[in-house]
Amino acid sequence: MKKIALTATAAVAALALGLTGCSSERGGGAAPGETEAPAGFEAGATIGVALPDKTSENWVLAGDLFTEGLEEAGFQADVQYAPASNTVAEQQNQIQAMVTSGAKVIVVGAKDGKQLGTQLEAAKDAGVTVIAYDRLIENTEAVDYYVAFDNFKVGELQGQALLEGLEAKAGHDAPYNVELFSGSPDDANSAVFFDGAMSVLQPKIDDGTLVVASGQTDIAQTATQGWLAENAQERMDSLLTSTYSGDTELDGVLSPNDTLARAILTSVEQAGKKQPVVTGQDSEAESVRWIMEDRQYSTINKDTTLLVEQTIKMIGQLQAGEEVDVNDTEQYDNGVKVVPAYLLEPVIVTKENAAEAYANVPSLLEIVESY
Repeated sequence: MKKIALTATAAVAALALGLTGCSSERGGGAAPGETEAPAGFEAGATIGVALPDKTSENWVLAGDLFTEGLEEAGFQADVQYAPASNTVAEQQNQIQAMVTSGAKVIVVGAKDGKQLGTQLEAAKDAGVTVIAYDRLIENTEAVDYYVAFDNFKVGELQGQALLEGLEAKAGHDAPYNVELFSGSPDDANSAVFFDGAMSVLQPKIDDGTLVVASGQTDIAQTATQGWLAENAQERMDSLLTSTYSGDTELDGVLSPNDTLARAILTSVEQAGKKQPVVTGQDSEAESVRWIMEDRQYSTINKDTTLLVEQTIKMIGQLQAGEEVDVNDTEQYDNGVKVVPAYLLEPVIVTKENAAEAYANVPSLLEIVESY
């Protein structure tokens, strides 16, 4: 996986209002796997944004940023969430309604990226451009672009953090006992995160540096349905009972995000076991506090503001009939096509670099500086 350099960006409003002057990062016609620029559409058009549930702080923030940024750019924003208690059918219905209401672009943070093909094909038939946001939409031709952080790199950084944390915090030399957690199987990102992490960890498992004492190394065994904290805590409870009774210590846990990291740590603390090194992702405020308190070891900073800014920039280019900026046309095969992507660079955060990492995030910097 190649590393994509990310340049500094302006605020959502300023960037969005200046979109018509943006130049493309590509020249000439579309290469294989790319999408030709459309002829453009009228200013003030409706832009649909279909997001999953609000179980993550980042999804809530994304909805607010899309509403504000699109409206300041002169568009009509139709931002909707699929309730956590509902099935993917609610998001399917929302997308259908956006098509009916005349949306020119629909941005989709998929609740289940494998079950939206019918609705998105109807959108394409109606002339709608579809942008997959953060999560790849699978098994359909009807997705034009993908904008996300480099999710394989996220996994690599998580694996790297786990190894570094074990060396610094385990209190003994290798081998280290570890357990592996992955995200929800209905989220295409889950496998990408896990594969990235295992590209770092598997060689250390093979050479005996790491020992997965439970033997649960397959993604089907490590999955956390719905990204729900209670599911992660229940599995950790079970692992502690079955594998880490008596004097057997758990040294580290690969956790794919912050919500699950806190659930895993809560399970360990309630069991009265030694605190393991635990990774995370998303820079959730509570996890930043736990990092500063030496409870959670690391997180990954994926600045949602930058991701929404880039998406709005792409929408502005579509509206103006310009080529859309992409910087990857090889990595993201959704099973039917390679989706042209714009990938942003994630940043690993530990206690040592938190102040630097959050220098431009006042709410998180305030937390860091309070310790």
